Amino acid sequence: MEEAGIIAGYSATVDQKAVGLPVSVFVQIKLERQRAQELDAFGAAIARWPEVMECYLMTGQFDFLLRVVCADLAAYEQFLRSRLTQVAGVASIESSFSLGQVKYSRVLPL
Repeated sequence: MEEAGIIAGYSATVDQKAVGLPVSVFVQIKLERQRAQELDAFGAAIARWPEVMECYLMTGQFDFLLRVVCADLAAYEQFLRSRLTQVAGVASIESSFSLGQVKYSRVLPL
């Protein structure tokens, strides 16, 4: 399965609360333009940020959906001010804070 490219890698699941990152924030990003250059530039910027655990290019009202982890509200504010708001071409940012995780799985329904 590794040789066929079905297994993409191996990892350990770390409890984010146990390592001091209990806050999950889902961030919806709208860009000023949806041209390939702007989409790629945003993707390249967030790829360098360890706080961003997941990033999806979306259809619909927003262009990107991010899952960001942080220690607390102040840490998220710092991330927002020093990183997200500094990316050229971002038209809007909407943040939603997770109150709790109902389900999490990395197992595909095969």
